[in-house]
Amino acid sequence: MTAAPELATPTLASPDLLRSVFRRHAAGVAVITARGPEGPVGFTATSLTSVSAEPPMLSFGIGLGASAWPAIARADHVGVHILGEHQQELAALFARSGADRFGAPTVWHDGPEGVPVLDGVQAWLVARVVTRVPAGDHRIVLAEVLLGDASGPGRPLLYHQGRFTALRD
Repeated sequence: MTAAPELATPTLASPDLLRSVFRRHAAGVAVITARGPEGPVGFTATSLTSVSAEPPMLSFGIGLGASAWPAIARADHVGVHILGEHQQELAALFARSGADRFGAPTVWHDGPEGVPVLDGVQAWLVARVVTRVPAGDHRIVLAEVLLGDASGPGRPLLYHQGRFTALRD
């Protein structure tokens, strides 16, 4: 039998503890888009999850204070974009509060169901919102995938230790 390694004293649950732990969790980077009453909206998300294969469903979280939340709260359809390692600036732009996310240099077009679709991403999906589940100061959006394209170039962009990064071989 081997000796157990020394463990640090546990910390009580708090927002800071959760942030600290999840900074250590490498996550893929996506941009979620929707059509709002004032035009297109979008935000960077690392909470994207595949939920079901049959029917194809996904989920993502969004804070109630996010500028995109009012549009996402009313949207029937959303766009989900998987970013490549060459898109760190795009990820940062969609994460920045108050930024003109759909102005230059962002290249996008109106896609199916009127959803803004970003060009040059690794993959994109258009999904129909099924429900929004309350989860503390966030909502978990469940959506059924309708169509998409997974033929984009490059390797995935990751978020780790508070910054965007790429896979290493």
